[in-house]
Amino acid sequence: MIGILCATPQELAALRAVLDLDVQPELHGPFQVRAGHGLALTRCGLGKVNAASAATLLLDRFGARSLIFSGVAGGLHPELPVGSVLFAERLAIHDYGIVTAGRFTATRSGVIPFGAPAAQLEPVGGEVRETLRRLLDEVRLDHPVRLGGITTADYFLNCGQTRDELRAQLGADAIDMESGAVAQVAEAWGAPLYVIRTLSDLAGEESQVTFTEMEAMAARNSAACVKALLRLLGAPAKS
Repeated sequence: MIGILCATPQELAALRAVLDLDVQPELHGPFQVRAGHGLALTRCGLGKVNAASAATLLLDRFGARSLIFSGVAGGLHPELPVGSVLFAERLAIHDYGIVTAGRFTATRSGVIPFGAPAAQLEPVGGEVRETLRRLLDEVRLDHPVRLGGITTADYFLNCGQTRDELRAQLGADAIDMESGAVAQVAEAWGAPLYVIRTLSDLAGEESQVTFTEMEAMAARNSAACVKALLRLLGAPAKS
């Protein structure tokens, strides 16, 4: 079983258009899960808590052996245009840590922050990275497609200064609100995680405008890559 997650209704619609999952959803708390043909799909909603809860549900109740997160993200890399697709080869959470003398220091998520290592992009497993490299050769889109680093926090970034600081500190190419949390859950369960994100905006003062205009296109780009990934993994999708 492969568990597939997304955050927004537009992302869910894009995935349903490419997945062979014409089944009635099962209701599990706040999550509607469509399961069949070796796949389980759900929209988790925004943020780390929702994402971690939904990922745990797919792993535990539906027996998912691997996870895919598909959706949109805000760009941090100044040379990547809106519509670019990132396959995450490195992931992080950067809003977990410790406050000392009025200053916040981000540390690795999920550990006691006293003396913990600083937050940094951490590489995905070798098998996942190799599959994502193969996926690069399978995808043909009208936008750039590349491996990259994605960092996660529980806020929508609408600030150019913070965008540039995150880029300088972490070397991340994009920011989202879910992937790092799913990665933490997947690591705890020993499950491979494939994160596919398309840039819907370049995180800055006008992010909310670009996001609204470009989300549907970005969601379709990510879903098209999920379809190709499922073929590599031997799972079904619509022809």
